[in-house]
Formats: sequence, C-alpha cells, structure tokens
Amino acid sequence: MAKVKITETVLRDAHQSLIATRMTTAEMLPILEKMDTVGYHSMEVWGGATFDACLRFLNEDPWERLRIIRDKVKNTKLQMLFRGQNILGYRHYSDDVVSYFVQKSIANGIDIIRIFDALNDPRNLKTAIDATKREKGHVQAAFSYTTGPCYTLEYYAKYAKELQEMGADSICIKDMAGLLKPYDAYDLVKALKESVTVPVQLHTHYTAGLASMTLLKAIEAGVDVVDTAMSPLAMGTSQPPTETLVATLAGTEYDTGIDLKKLDEITRFFTPLREKYLKSGQLDPKALKVDVNALLYQVPGGMLSNLMRQLKEAGKSDLLSEVLAEVPRVRADVGYPPLVTPSSQIVGTQAVLNVIGGERYKMVTKEFKGIVRGDYGKTPMPIDPAFVKKIIGEEQPITCRPADLLKPELDDLRKQIAGYIEQEEDVLSYALFEQVALKFFEARKAKKYGLDATAADKDLGVHSV
Repeated sequence: MAKVKITETVLRDAHQSLIATRMTTAEMLPILEKMDTVGYHSMEVWGGATFDACLRFLNEDPWERLRIIRDKVKNTKLQMLFRGQNILGYRHYSDDVVSYFVQKSIANGIDIIRIFDALNDPRNLKTAIDATKREKGHVQAAFSYTTGPCYTLEYYAKYAKELQEMGADSICIKDMAGLLKPYDAYDLVKALKESVTVPVQLHTHYTAGLASMTLLKAIEAGVDVVDTAMSPLAMGTSQPPTETLVATLAGTEYDTGIDLKKLDEITRFFTPLREKYLKSGQLDPKALKVDVNALLYQVPGGMLSNLMRQLKEAGKSDLLSEVLAEVPRVRADVGYPPLVTPSSQIVGTQAVLNVIGGERYKMVTKEFKGIVRGDYGKTPMPIDPAFVKKIIGEEQPITCRPADLLKPELDDLRKQIAGYIEQEEDVLSYALFEQVALKFFEARKAKKYGLDATAADKDLGVHSV
C-alpha cells in the first residue's frame, strides 16, 4: 500500500463551508510559501464559490488571486472545483465559454480540475474534460455521492468507468452532504478500485460527524488521496482536520510522510484568523455542530438552513418536519437527483411550496419546471411521463445534451464589455456573473482614473446589461 496523499482545502472549501467563502487573498498570502513546503498532493485554492465571492463581496479579481497564489506556490499542484457545463455559475454556458474558461484557468496556474455535474449526467462533463485534456491539465472527474434506489455500488462503479473512458486522470467521490458512512466508504472504494485503473480520491464533509471515520475506512480500502482541512477551519460543515489524520497514519503502512511540526506552524497561522471570524460573526458556531438531521433526512446542512429560512420568512416555521418529509417525495418525483447545487435548492423550494400551498404542485417554480423539462440534463432515474405532462404541459422535454441548444456566446460577450476589458479573462468573469462583474469593472476603472463609478461608466460609453 502506497502512502496516502492529502489535498488541503483550507484555502477553498473549508472557508466556503464555514464562513461563506470570505477569506481574502491578503489573509492567505503570508502562509502560502510555508504551505508549499508541507508535501501536500495538492492544494484546493480556486473554483466553487470563490470566484463569485471575490467579485461580489471582496472586491477582488479572482484571476489575480489565482496568479498571486501560483507565484508563491511553486512545488505543490493547485486544484479547483468546476461544475461541468455550469462552470462556476448557475446556468449552462455554451461550449466556447466552457472551453475558454478551462484554457484560462490552466494558463493562470491551475494543475488539477475537479469536474462534476449535479445530476451525474456525463454529457455535462464532456466539454470541460476535453478542454482540460487539450490544455494538458489533470482531469479529476467527480461523481456526486448520494443514496436512493438507483445508487448502488454497480451504479457508481459503472459511472466511474465511463468517466475514465471519457479521459479522467483520476476519480473523485464527492460526498457534499457528508452522508457517506465508514463501512459504505470501504465497500465503495473497493468497488471503484476493481472498476477503474486511475487513482481514486475521497472528498467528504464533517456535517454528520462521520468524516474522520469515513476517511480511515476508505484508506483501509485503498483510496489514494483524501481531502482534509487545517484544524482551525475544519469539522462542522467543513472537512476533517488535516493534522489529526496525519497523526493517525504516522508510522503505519499508510503514513502520509507529512511532518506534524510543519503543520503546527500553519495551524498557528490560521488560529487567530478563526478567532477573528468568530468575533465578527462570519463564523457561526452553528456551522461547527454535528448535524444528525443530515443522516435522518438526507438533506445537506446548507439546504436545511435554507429550508428553515424560507419557512421563517413565510411565518411557517412550525411546518419544518412536514417539509423535511416532503423533500424525499419531491426528489423521487424528479428522478432522484443528488441534492447539490442547484438541484438541492430546486427540490427544497418546491417541497416548501407543496407544504405551504396545501396542495402538491399547485405552485411550481421556473427552476423546477426546468429540471423536469431536462434543462439541466438527464436525471439519474426516468421521470414518470404523466408527471412530466402535469408540470410542463404540452412543452417538449429536452432529450439531447442541454448545451447542444446553446449558440456560441464569447463574441457577443466581448462586444458587450468592449470598453471594460483590461485582460482577456474579464470576458469570462462577465460571462458568469454579468451584473456583479460590471460593478467590479466600474469600481476598478474608477480607482484607476480617480473617478466615481458612474462617471467611469459614462466616460467609457458602456451601458450595463
């Protein structure tokens, strides 16, 4: 058994999970060179919600963040999370935008792209996988782990094999809700190792309190790489702590080869940051609790808090147990999608409407119609044709790959922001988050020319769209 490798998530998923992705580049900068000497397999530093948060909340250019990190991290591979045809946004983008985003991500310093789809529809991964191969990046194809009638070991093993055949250099089990139990992890890793020849990696969350045990059983089953986070930003809805796992495996056949003394320096760096986030309220102590509801209702922590908020706003907080019972029924009606962005929000909101409305599907959201119609891709199990007709009427369901219906977008996008472009990557920022990116570009111009943002806008003759 080769030593176990570690992907460190403290600079991406850990702070995304615990403090809504609010760590700034300036806060990361002093520790980057030390982290580079640890001997991690990779550091996850980009993608997911970091791109949106940089532009929307931190007034930072996400591309500049990536370049700064790459400049300081010379020896460790940099990794990002990529939502297939959704890239880092919330809709499907045309193939030219997806390919160009991959090209620019790798050109600016990314080595490994973890690509997944919310519905586990391999067609939604194809363009991103092909583009990553073309750019000589490492394709880590991930599947969203969940439970349900179709989610057998055979289902996952077959899907992993298909991903390897599509070009995956490694496979990732993406357990976004922390539902994977230790002995199930053992069986799953064994099944995958029999099905594929590429390395297998495990990503899980501590939400239900299982994660460290789950990693250990996966390691015993032969998993190659695991995701962990430095302890000040570990546990709760984040990943299991790096230091604990390194100490557990030290001196065994799975020894990571990582020096705990080096990790201690990094722990000391992040500890005051954690205290700062707690003091400011960015880190809610509730996010650090073990949430057994995740196991009882198969509902990820973020989805649960979202349901509670929606009910509170409607003055119906007392209906939470009814909504939690309705979630699996709605999920069954739409073909058992994994509950991850955006399907978790779509299913959850519809469950709330079904309970509050007093009649199931009396009110239906635009997004729910979209998932039934096939806008997001093929659901893991077929949806009953009678239910499809009930929700979308006489509209024709989409049976092709949804992105096949999209025209190329890049040239139009370039024209729309011609006066703002300072770097080629700006067109991609705008493609994903139009209004948010425009606001950022206006502020950037204003700072550069000493104008206020509206004056900068007029000066450029550019109109917000």
